[in-house]
Amino acid sequence: MIFFRLIFQTLFSAFAQMTSNKVRAFLTTLGIIIGVWAITTVIAAVGSLNRFVLDEFNSFGANKLIMWGEVPESKRGLISWDKVKISQSEARALRDRCSNIDRLSLATRFRAPVRYGQKTQGGVIINAGQADIFAIENLELVNGRPFNESDDKEGLQVCIVNDKAIDELLLDNEGLGEHIFINENRFLVIGVIKTKQVSPIFGGGDARSEVYVPYGTMPRLRPDWWPEVRALMKDPDKMEEARAEIRYVMRSQRQLKAGEDDTFGLFIFESVLSQLRAMGATLTAGASVLVGISLLVGGVGIMNIMLVSVSERTREIGLRKAVGAYPAVILIQFLIEAVILCLMGGILGLILGQATVLGLGAIPDFPLKDPEIPSWAVVLAFGFSAGVGVVFGMGPAVKAARLDPIEALRHE
Repeated sequence: MIFFRLIFQTLFSAFAQMTSNKVRAFLTTLGIIIGVWAITTVIAAVGSLNRFVLDEFNSFGANKLIMWGEVPESKRGLISWDKVKISQSEARALRDRCSNIDRLSLATRFRAPVRYGQKTQGGVIINAGQADIFAIENLELVNGRPFNESDDKEGLQVCIVNDKAIDELLLDNEGLGEHIFINENRFLVIGVIKTKQVSPIFGGGDARSEVYVPYGTMPRLRPDWWPEVRALMKDPDKMEEARAEIRYVMRSQRQLKAGEDDTFGLFIFESVLSQLRAMGATLTAGASVLVGISLLVGGVGIMNIMLVSVSERTREIGLRKAVGAYPAVILIQFLIEAVILCLMGGILGLILGQATVLGLGAIPDFPLKDPEIPSWAVVLAFGFSAGVGVVFGMGPAVKAARLDPIEALRHE
């Protein structure tokens, strides 16, 4: 009971001291306010930006991989680029023998003029792929049907357009059943997909017309196309296992000996995501450390003001000790005053930080995804503020507790 009464009286005394010197109390806590404001805002902004980038990569396909043929430096001039092209037999081997691959398609992309009636659209993106390309690229079919294996094997001149192409080419009947010409080859439109918005991170911007054709039609469309493999992994967490499996199959197909360089390149998007996650964590930690320095500066200010307070209240301390106050009581009083000053600064800093985060989130087209101050950052801010109060308030509190009552009463 006595302990709680002591704490209550100490809190009351601390608030009385703060209200009697409002300007000094505010200036004392200013360093803490700025520090907490900065640390919460930076953590929220970095976390939000990190989520934005990760979500953009996830939407592109975290479990996606791309493979292409390439001539290694050690074999430049010894083998031709035609020798390292990905073949149909290699694609079949990857499908059959790689347990970590869920879907796989040979694919390529190029630009060509597309004509419908009297309307010609230049530089339209033509995507060639096999039946699995729609699942791999996460394409949403809104009308008609997708490709099937027969379309690819027989090289049927059918195509699928996005809804942007319907508008730009002025296709009738919402595109279905119409015929378009790609490099003067006549294709029947059998489906329509939703235009996929590509993030500016991947070179996107305004929506563009796109046409998808079966991979088997490429010999008639473009004799010099460059094939690549696009695939989805079953489990992104088994990225390295999938990489090793694919390399083993491809090296076996190409009869590469031990020590020979790969004649193909492989890129797995999950590897970029792992690096981005680590980078985001590093940025958050680094920013927190840098901003935390301002809290330490604020703590030095707290200590200086508390030392001034001890000097100003020397006679009060001497009187209290003369009538029987224990040194521990004096120490607790000044320590609690320092902690309250820091916590008040932390509260004001948190309010300013939250207001800043809400302001950033309200800016149109700002590259932050739902910025918010995480709960651990709030705990960190208050914990650090209280810790600063204890550490930097201890010195003045000990000084006050050790004052000789007689010398204190003589103090002018």
